[in-house]
Amino acid sequence: MRDTIRERELASHYALSPSPELAAEMHDIYARMERVVAPPDWAIYAPYVAAINALKKKRNAVILAHNYMTPEIFHGIADFVGDSLQLAIKATEVDADVIVQCGVHFMAETSKILNPPKTVLIPDMEAGCSLAESITAEGVAEMRARYPGAPVVTYVNTTAEVKAASDICCTSSNAAQIVAAMDGDTVIMTPDKYLAQNVAKEVPGKRVVWWEGSCIVHERYTAKDIQDFREWNPGTQIITHPECTPEVVAEADFSGSTSGILDYVHREKPRKAMLVTECSMASNIADELPEVEFVGPCNMCPYMKKITLEKVLWALHSMSGAVEVEPQVAAKARIAVERMIDLSRKFAS
Repeated sequence: MRDTIRERELASHYALSPSPELAAEMHDIYARMERVVAPPDWAIYAPYVAAINALKKKRNAVILAHNYMTPEIFHGIADFVGDSLQLAIKATEVDADVIVQCGVHFMAETSKILNPPKTVLIPDMEAGCSLAESITAEGVAEMRARYPGAPVVTYVNTTAEVKAASDICCTSSNAAQIVAAMDGDTVIMTPDKYLAQNVAKEVPGKRVVWWEGSCIVHERYTAKDIQDFREWNPGTQIITHPECTPEVVAEADFSGSTSGILDYVHREKPRKAMLVTECSMASNIADELPEVEFVGPCNMCPYMKKITLEKVLWALHSMSGAVEVEPQVAAKARIAVERMIDLSRKFAS
């Protein structure tokens, strides 16, 4: 019933019927995704893309979209795209009154933490994260009690309360560097046990201990899956994300963060590649790299896929889905996130 009311309200304000004519007019946008989006589907998406892009200007809004968004969002309406670190940095730089976060809830919280005066909208409040749900601030306290004096490095895929209970945040792209930069011999990593185990191999000078969390997308892959795929598809470059198990990472030709994977594929341009991560990654770069054949399998994040064009348009139309973080929690969490950003900029310089 609620979706029907939303559909009727939007239809009364915007021309949203499928339009081959509008789709043809917007071919410059479609050209970024035509290898993975069929023309009939683009005729459905184009009216929503046009309405959203017009409404962004009216609201003085920007859209931050994660690399796991579907192509029509990633290429059609996003102002800035990237992984968690890139979006966190961009959230500190945007000059807009409204940020629409096309990602999951912890990303919207991070944008709000870094921009208290701005309105931050998420098109679906139920776009959560299995990692973020796997730990609480009490869990961080438990780890501190177990390893007194050890700094807590928390993956950005967590709630504001967990970030506030931590010393510094990290993403998969900077985790090893941040762990290496921590004082002391022992470092606590939360909540992804596989990222922690993979980082421990990269930073042998530290004793890395971890919380028992994992990502429902990346934990599904097994080393046997990768071995079988190599047998069936010889010559394919296997590229993994460090949220996969260490056994899967060991089978890969390359392992890296979301941004690291993208950089690798653009640089190496393998003839055939399997991205062992979320499904939309390959779709979003397919048109940029026509010489690369992206082959399956992949796993879909059910939380990321809750974000749709219709929900984005509704968020901007109704200004609903505002994300709020309690000021005291936000202040502590901001310290952990800003420490991550500052160290990342230092590493890059």
